[in-house]
Amino acid sequence: MYTFESISKYQSDLQAGQTNCVTVVEQYLLAIQQHQHLNAFVEVFAEEARQRARLLDDQIKQGKTPGKLFGVVIGIKDVICYAGHRVTASSSILDGFHSLYSATAVERLLRQDAIIIGRLNCDEFAMGSSNENSVNGPVLNAIDHSRVPGGSSGGSAVAVQAGLCMVSLGSDTGGSVRQPADFCGVLGYKPSYGRISRWGLIAYASSFDQIGIFATTVADLALMLEVMAGPDSYDSTALQSEPEAYGAKLSEDTKPLRFAYFPDALNHPGLDPEIRENQLKCYQSLQDQGHLVEAINFNLLELIVPAYYILTTAEASSNLSRFDGVKYGYRDHTENLELSEFYSSTRSSGFGKEVKRRIMLGTFVLSAGYFEAYYAKAQKVRRILTEQTEAIFRDFDAILMPTSPSIAFKFGEKTDDPIQMFLADIYTVFANLTGIPGISLPLFTHSSGMPFGLQVMTSRGDDLNLLRISNTLISQFKGNIR
Repeated sequence: MYTFESISKYQSDLQAGQTNCVTVVEQYLLAIQQHQHLNAFVEVFAEEARQRARLLDDQIKQGKTPGKLFGVVIGIKDVICYAGHRVTASSSILDGFHSLYSATAVERLLRQDAIIIGRLNCDEFAMGSSNENSVNGPVLNAIDHSRVPGGSSGGSAVAVQAGLCMVSLGSDTGGSVRQPADFCGVLGYKPSYGRISRWGLIAYASSFDQIGIFATTVADLALMLEVMAGPDSYDSTALQSEPEAYGAKLSEDTKPLRFAYFPDALNHPGLDPEIRENQLKCYQSLQDQGHLVEAINFNLLELIVPAYYILTTAEASSNLSRFDGVKYGYRDHTENLELSEFYSSTRSSGFGKEVKRRIMLGTFVLSAGYFEAYYAKAQKVRRILTEQTEAIFRDFDAILMPTSPSIAFKFGEKTDDPIQMFLADIYTVFANLTGIPGISLPLFTHSSGMPFGLQVMTSRGDDLNLLRISNTLISQFKGNIR
């Protein structure tokens, strides 16, 4: 049985003839079958993956130059389009829909000889922090089946956690890559806004959404980013800078670094004491190694979650209006309905409870009587937050923060209290509001046996430095802080 360690090791073994793509794909297909109870995959592209594996093995025999992701087995979240394949955003409203085109990110993966093995479960339309809002049912955390995997990219996190694929794609609107990575003990990386094209990503909140990556090594994250990043004529919000050789530059020397942290974040009443203690131990270890770690005042922390939910639900209200049952997806077939009745019936039965809650909230904050009181003020908070964040990065290389206030919680623990569920995002939505890159590093283990991480953020566009810092922290601290 082949044991995957990293993409570079795997590709070396392929070239040396120690394994082949067909064998590895069959192994992953068997693992997916054996772990069906986790509910990570909603569809497996078994025959397609086998055919592509045979094609790639033939290319090796013919001596063709392999792509950067040659033979790499990847799962994609069920909000990312893949031509000729179903994509439903884990919602009844898109039941039976097949995408007519592939996301730019998917096209770039395939161009570099990757193997897409299937679609991964998620919260409906990426709205949720626990993966309990999927029409396909919840995903189970592979470490403790009574606990959630995090959301919304729970299936993507568990697929890597349980060894069902080598790397996976998720989407991160307010922490939906970093929080499940934290709960599952894997790496979860949200690039700078615009670093990876959003073309082909089903929109939740367009000014927040970003495709993110789950992996087990920083080098694998860097290689995936190197392939997917870059300008895209289909996405005007994509950053225009060409991708760097992120992988080759990972090991370049990182001089003594300047880290900032927010005392209010560590003193928040909702933060688990063990998480706080381990964060402080990590900060002290960094200081002992000659890095600067400084507490700075940041008085906007309590405004972050309200501003985030006002703005994202407003954008969701607009984006999800296109799902009306007329041209594609689910529709109510009741005869003799007036058009307004048809829309109402289709959307009421097609959307789940959480999605309807956010659509209604977004419609409310955009309404004439409340636009200035809520939406306009939230936009002002976002602008001030962005300005203050830019000022912080003039003096510091990175910001350190917990990823989540708690370890993975039990199923049903927060479903009756949406406010508590929203507050689970208190540390992650910061990066989405400001467009900066963030990563969750699985450095710690709780007394309960569950993993949790350290979140690191750098200035917008400084993804290379974030990956370098992450590589250093993982190598120095993983498993060494108790």
